[in-house]
Amino acid sequence: MAAKEKLELLLLHALPLDGSMWAGQMALLPGATYAPTLYPLGDSIETWAAEALRLVKGDRLIVVGCSVGGSCALEVAVAAPDRVAALVLIGTKARHRPDPELHASVLDMLQENGVEEAWRILWEPLLSGTASSQAIREARRIALGQLPHEVARGVSVFHSRPSRDEFLSTFPSPVIVVTGADDSAPGPKTSAEQADLAPNGRLHVVPGCGHYVPLEHPEVVNSILRQVIAEHRS
Repeated sequence: MAAKEKLELLLLHALPLDGSMWAGQMALLPGATYAPTLYPLGDSIETWAAEALRLVKGDRLIVVGCSVGGSCALEVAVAAPDRVAALVLIGTKARHRPDPELHASVLDMLQENGVEEAWRILWEPLLSGTASSQAIREARRIALGQLPHEVARGVSVFHSRPSRDEFLSTFPSPVIVVTGADDSAPGPKTSAEQADLAPNGRLHVVPGCGHYVPLEHPEVVNSILRQVIAEHRS
């Protein structure tokens, strides 16, 4: 198989985490898996997508994103639809309605109280109430390793992203939508609607799981990704 035809995996992280949240998935395609940290890549979702595409080598990509990483995955598909063999969107909402007040309040919280307080108030509650102590500790550890101004950039990128529901409705490649049953952002109802919207959409609802599925139930994500990889290798 030519290098350009080699299947590659691009993993795009959630707020307020970084590329290390995908540690449990890095061995799925050894030597052909990329998990960049997005905050330094620019100030817009379009720039993040363009820079992420610069990292990968091949023209057959499975692009996986969680939360804002899912928004970036959609933007990768907008920028290079012929290169994206499949999209896996975890806890992702394609439609965006700007909320300037929420955007400003999150930035104020980060500036005044730092990442730890913002994690406790905004993001830790997105984990399922049944999440393991190990998953909670690991998510907190990764979040608290981020600099406030980097997370603030991620928040602004998230709040300034375009709506991509219309694109999702026309994207012909497989779109695998994954949600925790206990997720509230966007949650099972919106995720099901998005899977139905995509011409080749599929839905996976993970019981006893919140927003950060790759950390809360990595074995489920791995099973889904192995299936997607097998489909596109054959």
